[in-house]
Amino acid sequence: MLEKKVTKYLKEHNLLQVGEKLLVGVSGGPDSLALLHFLQGTGSQFGYNIVVAHVDHMFRGEESYEDLLFVEKYCEEHSIVFEGTRINVNDYIDESGQSSQTAARTLRYRFYKEMMEKHGIQKLVLGHHGDDQIETILMRLTRGASGAARAGIPVKRPFEHGQIVRPFLAVEKQDILDYCGRHGLTPRLDPSNEKGSYSRNRFRLSVLPFLKRENIKAHEHFQRFSEELREDEELLLELTKSKMEGIWAKQSKLESAIHIKELMEMPNSLQRRAIQLILNYLYGENPESLTAKHTTQIKELFMNPDPSAELHFPKGLLVKKSYDFCMFSFLQTKPKTYYLKLEVPGETVLPNGYKIKAQYIKGSSCRNSNSTFLMPAHAASQPLIARTREDGDRMYLKGLHGSKKIKDIFINEKIPIEKRGTWPVVVDSSGEVLWVPSLRKSSREAENGDDQQIYIYLEYIKV
Repeated sequence: MLEKKVTKYLKEHNLLQVGEKLLVGVSGGPDSLALLHFLQGTGSQFGYNIVVAHVDHMFRGEESYEDLLFVEKYCEEHSIVFEGTRINVNDYIDESGQSSQTAARTLRYRFYKEMMEKHGIQKLVLGHHGDDQIETILMRLTRGASGAARAGIPVKRPFEHGQIVRPFLAVEKQDILDYCGRHGLTPRLDPSNEKGSYSRNRFRLSVLPFLKRENIKAHEHFQRFSEELREDEELLLELTKSKMEGIWAKQSKLESAIHIKELMEMPNSLQRRAIQLILNYLYGENPESLTAKHTTQIKELFMNPDPSAELHFPKGLLVKKSYDFCMFSFLQTKPKTYYLKLEVPGETVLPNGYKIKAQYIKGSSCRNSNSTFLMPAHAASQPLIARTREDGDRMYLKGLHGSKKIKDIFINEKIPIEKRGTWPVVVDSSGEVLWVPSLRKSSREAENGDDQQIYIYLEYIKV
């Protein structure tokens, strides 16, 4: 039963203390409602003081507002302090350029932070469970994550001046649904969880059932893998940190330098982690688009026989090799021209601080704006290329007759001169201009999605 598993897990990991004040994130769905109900029950034994936080992201209009009212009513009936807010995440997406899921998470955790400060709370309790863990680990491995990121969701981690803890990682989704049934809970259900347009949903609907058929305890094995990998990673990082003093030649957030020879003399497993530590230091918090691929690129740069070479990384980081030194700098404001093959499916980071995310989809389950581009896969002359503007570039504009110079598009859209040199132009293998991200689309864009056809869907997103 869920109660025994979670109680044992709480003790093993020392997650909650007697009389502790807790902020519980509750969406109204089965996971978070079961978590709140469980904490209410154990709270009678351990004296937990609970505050509930709910965020309506306003993606589903009146339906998501009803989720907020549902959680508010539950808290009122059980004399629990409720803190709810409505945030128009779509407005933030347009402002930040983040994906819908990343933007929603950013704003949700910002609200959690505010509520912890308001109520003087040190622990944020969330309802992620064992199936979430499987999905997260597989998604990150598929994306090419490195280091501790491969371990998925941590049982507990620092958050602001406190911690996030996740007691339900010990159980699977079915345990939670059974718990809701036994206790007469009627959670709200989010229909977007069934949409195949979200990568997490595809793992949940297609991959998890297969794993559960292979081994009904798969979630337990993934959780053990997560915890062991995280422990191993912490030890290797400590070993790497002990050797970093001799590697730094100059250490500054804006401009740093290292001794290549000293780094390359370390064991291979420590070399990777040394590079990760350097990037962690420079970025503070790594962009989502930074993966194991970037670590590999830096190692290849070090092993390149040419004495001088450079790489352009997310958020304008220039990685430049010069003989026995490697410089890392955010001070470069004018990257050179580029010509990058788009990863389809995948993500391609551009030197201007943006990336192009490409995926194969069915139908029209996607955003439609100048920051997106949709075309039938069979009609795409691949590889697709993102490059800087070239003299004479023209594009046949969607909805208009004839072509227009890309230079004139920049002028009409009032793009500053300093940005035009790094603005991407997407072309196909024949050199035909398909799209100037965020500005204009060509007549090659599909008019409407057809559920019987496969499309290539491109998104231009700020890193």
